[in-house]
Amino acid sequence: MKKYDYKSRNPQGKSVTGTLEAETESEAVQELRRRGLTVTSIRGGNAEIRASRFPFKFPGLKTGNGEKKIKGRVRRKELVPVARQLATMFQSGIPLVESLEVIEEQSENPALKAILGDIASEVRQGKDFSTALTRHRKVFNNIFINMVKAGEASGQLDEVLDRLATHMEESEELRGEIKGAMTYPIVSLVLIGVISLGLLVFVLPSFEKMFLDMKAELPALTVFVMAMSDFAKTHFILILATLIGLVFAYKSAVRTTKGERIRDWALLKIPIFGPLIQKTILSRFSGTFATLIRSGVPILGALEIVGTTTGNVLYSEAIADSAESVRQGESIGKPLARSGRFPPMVTRMVTIGERSGSLEQLLEKVSEFYDQEVRATVKQLTSLIEPFLICIMGGIVGTMVIAMFLPLLSIFSAVSGR
Repeated sequence: MKKYDYKSRNPQGKSVTGTLEAETESEAVQELRRRGLTVTSIRGGNAEIRASRFPFKFPGLKTGNGEKKIKGRVRRKELVPVARQLATMFQSGIPLVESLEVIEEQSENPALKAILGDIASEVRQGKDFSTALTRHRKVFNNIFINMVKAGEASGQLDEVLDRLATHMEESEELRGEIKGAMTYPIVSLVLIGVISLGLLVFVLPSFEKMFLDMKAELPALTVFVMAMSDFAKTHFILILATLIGLVFAYKSAVRTTKGERIRDWALLKIPIFGPLIQKTILSRFSGTFATLIRSGVPILGALEIVGTTTGNVLYSEAIADSAESVRQGESIGKPLARSGRFPPMVTRMVTIGERSGSLEQLLEKVSEFYDQEVRATVKQLTSLIEPFLICIMGGIVGTMVIAMFLPLLSIFSAVSGR
C-alpha cells in the first residue's frame, strides 16, 4: 500500500486535505470520490517527479496586478477542446492538476501551453482553480471564471466543467455559422470592387484611345463610363488613400463610446442583417444566463456577467440597468421589458420562470428557439446572397461592356449602311 497526500473539496465547497493509503493513484481518487470529495490534487509514489515538472520560469511571463502576460495569442475556439477534455478527464477521476498537465502536453500553441502550465503550477501550490484562472483574464472570460468559481463553491466542479464545455461548443458552433454566412458576401463585395476598379483603370482606357482615333460621336452611357475611367485612372492613389483612410477613421470612431453606440444602433437597423444580429444577441443572452444560473452563479452576478457578453452596447446597457433594478428588489422581467430591447416572449418567459422557480429551464427554451431562428435565417441568407451578388457583378460588368460596344455597333451600322 502506498500513501497519497491529497487536496480536495467537500460538497459544501470547503477545502479538505489529508493522507490516504491505496495500491494505485486511481484507486485513491476513486475512494475519495466515494467519500463525496472532489479531488484537486494528489501526490504519492512518483509525486516528487510530477511536482518538479515545471521548475522553470515560463518565457515571456510578466507579473502585473496579479495577472500574467504571455506572448502569443490564444483564440476562443482553442479553448473549446480544452474545456471538453478537462471536463472529461475530471469526471473520469483524474485529479485537476494532472488533467491540466496532460492537456498542456498536448497543446500545440506555445502561449496556451505556457498558460496551462502556469495554472497547473498555481493549483499545485494550493490555490483554487478559479483564482489561477484570474491570472489570465484575457484568455478566460468572466463566464469561464465565474462558472468554475461556482462549481468549486458547490462541490460540483466536474458537472460545471461539463456544462461549461457544452456551452462553449454550442456558442462556437453558432458563431462559426454566422461568421461563415457573413464572410462570403463581404469577400465577394470586395472582389467586385477590385475587379470594377481594375476594369476602369487598366482596361477601359485602351478603348478610349480607339474611340478618339475614330472621331466618332459617343453615346451618353459611353461618355459617362469613360469619364469614370478617366477619373479613376487620374486619381487612383487618391481613391486608394481615401478607402484606407475611411477604414482607419471607422476603427478610430468605434473606439469611442459614442461611435460604438452609433455602430451598434446602425447594425440593428440594417434590413435582413439587423434582425439576425438581434436574434443572435437574444440567443447568447438567454443561453449564457441559463448556464450561469444552473451552475450556481447568483442571479445578480449572472446578469452582470451576461451584460458583458452580448457584443452590443445598447443591450449591455439595458441589462446593466436591469441588474441595478434587481439589486433594488425588483423582478428581472419588468426592467427588461421597460428597456424595449427584449421581445415580449423573452420578458414573459423570464417573469414566468421567476414565479415558478424554473428560470433556467425557460431561458434554455428561449435560447433553443432563437438558435433555430438564427440557423434558419443564415440558411436563407446563404441561398439568397449568391444570386444577389451575381446580379450586382453582372450589372457592373455588363454596363461597362455595353458602354464599350455601343459605339462599335454604331460604327458598324454606319459602314454597312453605305
